[in-house]
Amino acid sequence: MSVTLTVAVLLFLSLAGFWLGRNRAVAVAGGRIANLHSVPNYYGSYMALWAGLPALVLILVWVALRGAVMDWMVLSAMSPEQLEAWARVMLAPAELETLLPSIADGASALSQTHRQLLLINISNLAIGQAQYVNPGVIDSITPAAGHLAQLRGLADWTLFGVVVALAGGVLAFTWSKIGPEFRARNNVERIITALLVLCSTIAVLTTVGIVLSLLFESIRFFTKVPITEFLFGLQWSPQTAIRADQVGSSGAFGAVPLFTGTLLIATIAMFVAAPVGLMSAIYLSEYAPKRVRGLVKPVLEILAGVPTVVFGFFAILTVAPFIRDVGASMGIPISSQSALAAGVVMGIMIVPFVSSLADDVINAVPQSLRDGSYGLGATKSETIKQVLLPAALPGIVGAMLLAVSRAIGETMIVVMAAGLQASLTLNPLESVTTVTVQIKSILVGDQEFDSAKTLSVFALGLVLFLVTLALNVVALRIVQKYREKYD
Repeated sequence: MSVTLTVAVLLFLSLAGFWLGRNRAVAVAGGRIANLHSVPNYYGSYMALWAGLPALVLILVWVALRGAVMDWMVLSAMSPEQLEAWARVMLAPAELETLLPSIADGASALSQTHRQLLLINISNLAIGQAQYVNPGVIDSITPAAGHLAQLRGLADWTLFGVVVALAGGVLAFTWSKIGPEFRARNNVERIITALLVLCSTIAVLTTVGIVLSLLFESIRFFTKVPITEFLFGLQWSPQTAIRADQVGSSGAFGAVPLFTGTLLIATIAMFVAAPVGLMSAIYLSEYAPKRVRGLVKPVLEILAGVPTVVFGFFAILTVAPFIRDVGASMGIPISSQSALAAGVVMGIMIVPFVSSLADDVINAVPQSLRDGSYGLGATKSETIKQVLLPAALPGIVGAMLLAVSRAIGETMIVVMAAGLQASLTLNPLESVTTVTVQIKSILVGDQEFDSAKTLSVFALGLVLFLVTLALNVVALRIVQKYREKYD
């Protein structure tokens, strides 16, 4: 019995509760709905919510705890002989020599990494994927795998029984409470309000958790690398050597080349996106016939939904070769992966974003201002330049700053079109990299989160978060401070 099937049964019981509650309300009112405090649907919703929510909370708690509980039970049941047999095959000689004196203590003698490796072997064997397990350890962990499979089956059936019993009991209790004077609407609205507050709290706590995780890991990084070196260093080479006597064994964590590359590509993107997006917004809002607007506007929205990897393909297969060939015809050497190619394509990607926001801002300007301008003899172009754009300027500036935030956070286009080389240059014809690209590159593969190399991504992420947050705050403040009030 899987958790998915349990949730499906719970959904069915909730729907049944809605039907029972609604019919019960009509029945106790003798068919006269006017005798009820609330409309019948509220009674059904009351039973459905109470049948589903407590059981759903139980399922979520169990899903969160089942893995840790089962892992502890399985490892605790393993004998020292089984652990030793597994360790002799899976561990290096030095690790095995360190482990053997304390193997009598059971699984607690294993390090966290070794426990995870053992649990992966047991889990693969328990679900019938023995091909992913070293044949030399199958015999030693087969009892543990059988124990784990048994626990999973017992736990799933137990959860199913408890959920059905709980939902059924709640249905019976709420069914008995339904009567003409029962305030079903008030109860349902309180439940919905509590759910909305809970969702808002989860969103806030998630944001706080992200910030704290970045902050704490960044502090760990700055204990290994001085913050001044990170913020003002001119060389970025996070690769650390295996031996201390190798060149660059400590790595170089000067992030200035990354900041420069990020700002360079974002600037090129905005030089493309800002004029094209703003001009297209002006055309669509002021000049385009309704038929043209109805056709072009959805096309721009579709362009906004194109995955960034597709723009990356367009950049590396079309734009970058074109720029390189044009440069070669003029005798200008241009890298096959350049900041110019990445910035141009990123700007194309941001055009729908700028156009949509600017179009909404311009359309928010009251028609009375247009009519007043025309009444004074101004032409359409004069009205746009001297009335509409000044009135919509705060919103347009806010849209541009939000677009800059979007450009700074882009990854895939830069990976494919600008490269991975951290170069300190302002030449758009050379290859550069950005903060997001380095975060992606460093975290590829299995990494130990205790080295300066890996921890550096949190410092980069914290800087990126602070910059985008500052841009968003400035954009909102500009809009709020300079927004025209039209009453």
